[in-house]
Amino acid sequence: MKSIRTALFSAGAAVCVAMGIATITAQTPKPKHVNRVIDLLEQGQPVYYTGSHSGTEGTFEQGKKDAQTYADYISYDMEHAPFDVQGLAEYMKGLAAGGPTKSGHRTPAVIVNVPVNGTDEATVRANAWMFQQVLATGVHGIMLTHADSPGAIRAFVEAVRFPIHKQGVGQGISEGRRGAHGTATAAPIWGVSTEEYLDQADVWPLNPNGELVLGVKEEDHYALANVEENLKVPGIAFAEWGPGDMALSLGVRGRGAEQDPRMQAARAKVFAAAKANKIFFLNSMNPNNVIDMIKEGVMLGPASQQAAEIGRKFTKRLLPW
Repeated sequence: MKSIRTALFSAGAAVCVAMGIATITAQTPKPKHVNRVIDLLEQGQPVYYTGSHSGTEGTFEQGKKDAQTYADYISYDMEHAPFDVQGLAEYMKGLAAGGPTKSGHRTPAVIVNVPVNGTDEATVRANAWMFQQVLATGVHGIMLTHADSPGAIRAFVEAVRFPIHKQGVGQGISEGRRGAHGTATAAPIWGVSTEEYLDQADVWPLNPNGELVLGVKEEDHYALANVEENLKVPGIAFAEWGPGDMALSLGVRGRGAEQDPRMQAARAKVFAAAKANKIFFLNSMNPNNVIDMIKEGVMLGPASQQAAEIGRKFTKRLLPW
């Protein structure tokens, strides 16, 4: 099967002529996916996100405000900010109330950093309840921090999947372990029935019809030692090298830490493993380097509105934002 990243880009504003008047009105596009990140990556378009570690996102009114963000997805931090599932649920309801986006999606995508470190399989399995509670709010993806071992990543993928989905089972992962009861609260955020949610809430691109994206942070020397095997685990969409925590782990301090040869070698190793396993690579972008990042193959990253607009213009993105 051809790589999803090579799928043909097919978009364009629909037009109509009303009441015999020759005025052409652009229509809101009908997206293929609930998850805007997936629509863009299938089109070969880089993805730009916004977010913070402040923990201030968790209100209905903030969600309404953020529904029209310039960003393609919102990185919602619960790793360093409080693990407040009720606040996340209110935020997701606010996003739905403030939508749809200009791209026609019900909400911007939301990917949550959950406070479960992937240090080993036992740790992830013991804390899998956090993934289930977060998914029940209707988010579109989860990041596993400090994803250090293949066993931890396998447990992560299995924890977020319903057992009805079989792609990859027996080929590096076992069946999913997610329970059914979160569907009743998640489905209305996506604007689908509970049965439709059961079908759609699976990991992409392993399941081409899935709407959840999973990311892993290969952000310390433990993960770096295992990165080639880590990124072979089915079900992961993207990976990052986490330069802040990587620097601490490698003992690199001070300004310009990312230029240290040890850091550059770490980034190159994670990037190479991502490419080898057809996983998208995440790296921060700014107005000065966004075009170079895109040329290098970076497909996701935190970016200011200015950087995002430069990148979108460079790749001739047609999807509104």
